[in-house]
Amino acid sequence: MIALKLLIILYCLVIAYEDFKERAVIWIVFPVLGICMGLLHLLNSSVESFFLFGLTNTLMISAIILILFLYTKYVTKKQFLNTSLGLGDILFFYALGIGFPPFTFVVIFTAAMLFSLLFFVLSKKLKKQGTVPLAGLMGIFLIAVITASFFTFTPPLFII
Repeated sequence: MIALKLLIILYCLVIAYEDFKERAVIWIVFPVLGICMGLLHLLNSSVESFFLFGLTNTLMISAIILILFLYTKYVTKKQFLNTSLGLGDILFFYALGIGFPPFTFVVIFTAAMLFSLLFFVLSKKLKKQGTVPLAGLMGIFLIAVITASFFTFTPPLFII
C-alpha cells in the first residue's frame, strides 16, 4: 500500500508540474493515476463496495460536468472544453472518484476545489494568468492528503 501511495504522489507531481508549466498534461497519466487510486481503494474495501462506490462517484462527477457544460453553453455562451474546463481536469475528477468512497470523495473534491479557488485568487494578483491549472492544484492537494494519511493521527480515508 505504501508503494501505491508513493506512485499516486509521483503521478500527482507529474500532473502538477506539467499543468503549471505547459497548461497541458499527457493524457496517459490520468488513467494510470486512476488505476493506482482504484487499486488502493480496492485493497481497503470489498469488491462490491468498490464497484458501487465507483459507480456512485462516477455519476456524481458526470452530473457536475453536465451542469457545467449546460451553464457554459447556454448561460455564458462559451465553448466548454479547453475554455471553461480542460480535458485533463475532467480526467482527474474521474481518477479521484475511483480512488475514494463517496463521503471521502465529496469532502476531498470540495476541499480541493476550495484550495484551487483560494490559490488562484491569491496568485492572480501576482500573475496576470487567465486560466487555472485545476488538475495541477488538485494534484497538489491530493499529495497533501495522501502524505497526511501516512501519519496515524489522521482519520482513515477509506471508512465505509
